[in-house]
Amino acid sequence: MPVLRPGSPRPRPLAVLVTALLAALSLALPLGTAQAAAGHPARGSAHMGMGVLAHDGADGAPAPALVTQTEGVDVSGYQGNVAWTTLWNSGVRWAYTKATEGTYYTNPYFAQQYNGSYNVGMIRGAYHFATPDTTSGAIQANYFVDHGGGWSGDGKTLPGVLDIEWNPYGAACYGKSASGMVGWIADFLNTYKSRTGRDAVIYTATSWWTQCTGNYGGFAASNPLWIARYASDPGTLPAGWSYYTMWQYTSSGPTVGDHDKFNGALDRVQALANG
Repeated sequence: MPVLRPGSPRPRPLAVLVTALLAALSLALPLGTAQAAAGHPARGSAHMGMGVLAHDGADGAPAPALVTQTEGVDVSGYQGNVAWTTLWNSGVRWAYTKATEGTYYTNPYFAQQYNGSYNVGMIRGAYHFATPDTTSGAIQANYFVDHGGGWSGDGKTLPGVLDIEWNPYGAACYGKSASGMVGWIADFLNTYKSRTGRDAVIYTATSWWTQCTGNYGGFAASNPLWIARYASDPGTLPAGWSYYTMWQYTSSGPTVGDHDKFNGALDRVQALANG
């Protein structure tokens, strides 16, 4: 067996060596790769509804509604180039495209997705995936507006969306208290309105909103609600909202997967675009 001489380093247990190697590797990797190595998706890969199935599950398809509903879709970079003509021919009339995430990501397919939906005749808008643990709400709102999230009164552009939901990279509420989360959201919304003149839409799920904001109801008077629930109906809404404006009802619909209902006929979609 080996003999340890005075001054010789003692053998390190294999587990310690592996831990040290992984730590060194994570320091050398880009942020997104390091996230993946830690069991989380790469930074920038988040998209609208990413946590819905894992946290809320799915339970059936939408039941017939009393009010006319207008079909829409939401897309992001992982879907690549979108077949907009196919979607239009299937009855889709509005769309949202992910523009940004945090202050470190812009969608490389944004032009094809945002302009492509417009070119086939859809009313379209952009959304921002919020990461409240990285920078302030105001900083992220400015980043969003500066990278595709603005608004124009052309009758074909919907107000921007704040996608605020489960953190795919760590703790569900991004390490914030309920009051801290409400403050972050208010910071984003106030900045977005000051930059564009429009109140942003809030996309969320009731269970996340209840957990992470304490079911705060103070945004309902100004900010339209886009609710996420994969079931026969949108269920109980977050505090303050008596109705939803949009409902993401599935992540497995035709052509792109993520399909939505606007709570009204096409003229109501146009009214939201016009402000």
